[in-house]
Amino acid sequence: MTSSNRNITRREFIGTSAAAGVSTFAAPVYLSALNKNEKLNIAVIGAGGRGGGNLNSVSSENIVALCDVNENNLNRAAIKHPNAKKFRDFRKLFEHSNDFDAVVVSTCEHTHAFATLPSLQLGKHVYCEKPLAYNVEETRIIRQAADKAGVATQMGTQIHAGENYRRVVELVQSGAIGNVTEAHIWVGRAWGRHENSEDAKKHHDIIDIRERPSKADPIPAGLDWDLWLGPAPARPFSNVYFPGPKWYRWWDFGNGTMSDLGSHWIDLPFWALKLDAPKTIEASGPKPHPEIAPASMQVKYEYGAREDFGPVTVNWYQGDNKPQIWKDKGIPQWGSAALFIGDKGMLLSDYGKHVLLPEDKFVDYKRPAPYIPKSLGHHAEWIHACKTGEPTTCNFHYSGLLTEANHLGNVAFRTGHKLEWDTANMKVTNSSDAERYIKRNYRKGWSLT
Repeated sequence: MTSSNRNITRREFIGTSAAAGVSTFAAPVYLSALNKNEKLNIAVIGAGGRGGGNLNSVSSENIVALCDVNENNLNRAAIKHPNAKKFRDFRKLFEHSNDFDAVVVSTCEHTHAFATLPSLQLGKHVYCEKPLAYNVEETRIIRQAADKAGVATQMGTQIHAGENYRRVVELVQSGAIGNVTEAHIWVGRAWGRHENSEDAKKHHDIIDIRERPSKADPIPAGLDWDLWLGPAPARPFSNVYFPGPKWYRWWDFGNGTMSDLGSHWIDLPFWALKLDAPKTIEASGPKPHPEIAPASMQVKYEYGAREDFGPVTVNWYQGDNKPQIWKDKGIPQWGSAALFIGDKGMLLSDYGKHVLLPEDKFVDYKRPAPYIPKSLGHHAEWIHACKTGEPTTCNFHYSGLLTEANHLGNVAFRTGHKLEWDTANMKVTNSSDAERYIKRNYRKGWSLT
């Protein structure tokens, strides 16, 4: 059973009303045409690497189409799903849209929007890997398209489904540490442009590269390099871009650790503090490189008052950068974590555990009874929503706002300015240089219009 077609124009996506830029966090109303005991017909775009994991997670349904620019990935996936139609170019897949109800997008970051947007326009339910899209403009387009389409959507922030995040959100929102004025998030991963090879080794980076390669490598058998490039500027193939996740450090294809791990880690304060759009964004780190994202950097966001919350600053650190309280050993030395600082105490969390600080102050603290329901599982939640119309927790409205904020951290880093953000008009008001990082032109043959 498939959904009806919808045609949405680019102009409708990039509205300039204030409502378009600020989340109300209301659960989307999804359209559902399936009985929950029926199986979805799913098209999978991107079948290797992370895509292979996503494919396995939805394989309880009917996999009716497989698409990958790498024939090797395609053929491996087809062994388990021999009845699925095979495609290299997802644009061709959409010519067979009556065959499927839902789409799983696990391409590289720079093509997420190009696979996701047609799915939404056709009224298909969509699961898309993080980050939701390549830049702010594409993310805004997808968020507004999803709001209009009324289908079940989910971004691949799998940790969001865990019990630990739920308990942290309940503690913060119930006032366990009082009014939260600061949040600090740091990750130990340092993949990107290093100053030297020793730094790359220290951080266990999978490649040590500081400039664009001067010569091409042979294109691997089975890979359609032109389709892999998609809307990105053309360049010769090199082993420093492929296979993933090598590509994610190159600005033409991805946005480095900020948008990658930021999708998982900043998700926690975004959820707990009901964040929406930042008012200002300021970044620091090494001199920006025109082609490669940094291994280490940090960003400071300032958010205004929101429902139940006053103004708050949110700080992101990656690689060698850490918050001062961590450097001073004022908190446990967790390698990657999120710290909430309130006027009654602090809360420190990673993916799987958390602690209230100072611990002696909270010995007798009575935690609130859990009130956020247990997740069915990140992929199962999306499948359930497709069939029943019930909401998902990382729908494209919520995750679109999160992704926009993460991208703005990189925009601030690349411009070297403290940015003032007008979210309603999707514009940095104090730096004309920022515009080229908010949106970009596409290679001939590729368009989101």
